[in-house]
Amino acid sequence: MFGFFKKEKKSKPQVQKEVEELSDEEKTVLQASVEELKQALSTSMEEENQAESYEKLGLLQDRLHQTDDAISSLEKSLELKLSIGDGYKKLMSLYNSKRAEAARNGDDTGIEKYMNKMDDMRQIAKKVTLGG
Repeated sequence: MFGFFKKEKKSKPQVQKEVEELSDEEKTVLQASVEELKQALSTSMEEENQAESYEKLGLLQDRLHQTDDAISSLEKSLELKLSIGDGYKKLMSLYNSKRAEAARNGDDTGIEKYMNKMDDMRQIAKKVTLGG
């Protein structure tokens, strides 16, 4: 009658992953920073400083679209020191992207692998927030 109770059909918005495009100059600067951090990590430093350096390295590698390297560095950071900072958030995001990619490819093993990794991340968050 008046259309008050009709449900509007909404189309689902297309989700597009926003990829940061870097200029050649930005890539060069970021790559130089990556190399500096790798060099620093090859020297002896305290675990806490190592954890922080691996986190920074992983975040830089992500910006350079070096996803697998970023995951490796961020995982190493969390092995050295549990934290739920920027590195934790980025790693969770990367795991979720990898899981979604596996789902698009019909890779059940990949889906399970990254779901398990995301579960592990939730356990880290519990440990950190509960202090245990």
